[in-house]
Amino acid sequence: MTGLIGLFENLPLPAGQIVGAAAVVVLERIRPAHLRGPRLLLRAGGAVALAAGCALNVWALVERRRRAVGEFQLEHPQSLVTTGPYAFSRHPMYVGWWLIHLGVGVLRRSAWVAATLPAAALVEHLGGVLVEERTLERQFGDDWARYREHVPRYVGRVPGHDALGAPEGDARTLSTRTAASTTGRRSPRARRRRAS
Repeated sequence: MTGLIGLFENLPLPAGQIVGAAAVVVLERIRPAHLRGPRLLLRAGGAVALAAGCALNVWALVERRRRAVGEFQLEHPQSLVTTGPYAFSRHPMYVGWWLIHLGVGVLRRSAWVAATLPAAALVEHLGGVLVEERTLERQFGDDWARYREHVPRYVGRVPGHDALGAPEGDARTLSTRTAASTTGRRSPRARRRRAS
């Protein structure tokens, strides 16, 4: 029984998304509001979002567990994990839950998801993410500051940095760095930029 309790203690269940996804189902029963479009396409899109969200959460959980020393406790990280999905998002599990919530709504063809998802995400941002980030900043100091500088909070890219984390305006853009790394030399474009 303690193994089952341990599993639930480490299962990332953000209340906002659980309540939001349940609200989609309840609201759809009380006052149906269907998304327009081909049923098959909506179901496929919902299934893809649901599967992607589950996969992202599993990947993030496995990566966190892999980096744990000793007993794994999701809410009490022992080290700053910057690999796996954490290399692309500081909060991949939240993003995963948003995809799950979106998937549930679209699978049910419910337009209510357009209201419940942003509301739930806002609640989690204010009451979860910002609080977690202050804790991580206190716990990991300069390592957190460097990580925060190079990895976006959710998705996208960090403003002021290109896709590889270099400051914008750096003469070595993504295309020239790729060319240099594959040929071992700078491209003509990179040499011209360097000369100017």
